Amino acid sequence: MNQNTNIFNKMMSMDRRWVFLLLIIVCVAAYFAPFSIPILIEPEVERVYNFVDTLAPGSIVFLAIDYDPASLAELHPMTYVLLEQCFRRNIRVICTALHPNGPSMAENAFLEVVDSCKVDKTYHGKQFMGREVVNGIDYCFLGYKPYPALVILGMGTNFRLPFPADYYGRPIDSIPMMKGIQNYDQVACVVNISGTSGTEYWISYGQGRFGFPLALGVTGVMGAEYYPYLNSGQIFGYMAGMLGAAQYEKLAENDGKAVVAMKVQLFAHFLIIFFIIIGNIGFFMDKFSKKREGR
Repeated sequence: MNQNTNIFNKMMSMDRRWVFLLLIIVCVAAYFAPFSIPILIEPEVERVYNFVDTLAPGSIVFLAIDYDPASLAELHPMTYVLLEQCFRRNIRVICTALHPNGPSMAENAFLEVVDSCKVDKTYHGKQFMGREVVNGIDYCFLGYKPYPALVILGMGTNFRLPFPADYYGRPIDSIPMMKGIQNYDQVACVVNISGTSGTEYWISYGQGRFGFPLALGVTGVMGAEYYPYLNSGQIFGYMAGMLGAAQYEKLAENDGKAVVAMKVQLFAHFLIIFFIIIGNIGFFMDKFSKKREGR
C-alpha cells in the first residue's frame, strides 16, 4: 500500500467528531467574516415583493403564520422582512396562526419588527421615518383556532365567526382597524408562511373557494411541491427556504438573518462536498490497491 492510499484511508477512518468540529469552525468563521455573496433573485420571489410593494397605504395584507420552532431558521426571516415592508409602507396586517405553535412565532416576530420600525431607515433611496406601530391600528393578531379548513372557510364569510375576539381577548368590533373589515374581500392578498401541509388548506379551501391572491413562504424541502400551483395561477408567487428568504431581503434592501445564513451555508456545503470527494477517492484507491495486490 503506497503512502497516498494510506493517507486517504486515514481520512476515511477519521472520527466523525473531528468532521463535526471542523464544520462548526467553518460555520462560525463564515458567520463573522466581513464578506458577502451574490444572491440571484428568482421571479416567483420577486412577484411577491412587487405585489406588496405596489399596494396603496392603508391596504391590508393577511398573513398566516403556520410553523413551529423546527422551521424557525428558514421561515422567521420571511415573516420579519415582510412585516417590516408592510409597516414601513403603512400597509396594515391581519394575522392568524393555525398551527398550535404559531402564536409564539407570530408574537416574537411582531415584537421585533415593531421595535425595528421605530428607527429611521432608507430603502431604495427613500427615507422611512421611524414610527410607533400600534396593535389594533396597524395590525390585528387573531391568534390560533383548531381545524384549519373550517377556520379558513369561516373567515371567508366573516372573520368574526371563528374569531369573535383577537388573540388578546379583545372583541373584534372594538378593534379600530377591523371596523368595516368582514372577510377576504377587504384584503389585498393572503401570504401563508408555513412549514407544514397546512399550506394546502389555504390553496384548496381558501384561494380555490374565495379566489383571493395567494402567495406562499415554505421550507426548502417543500419548495418543489408548489411549482404546479404557481404555473396554474393558484398562487402568484412564493419563497422557498432560506434562499427564498434571502432573496426577499435583498429585494427589500433589508439584509437580515437569511442573507447572513447564505454565506454560512455556502462554506458548509463546500466542506461537505470536499469530504464526499475525499471519501470517494479513498474508496476507489483502496479498491484499486487491493486489486493490484491480488486480494
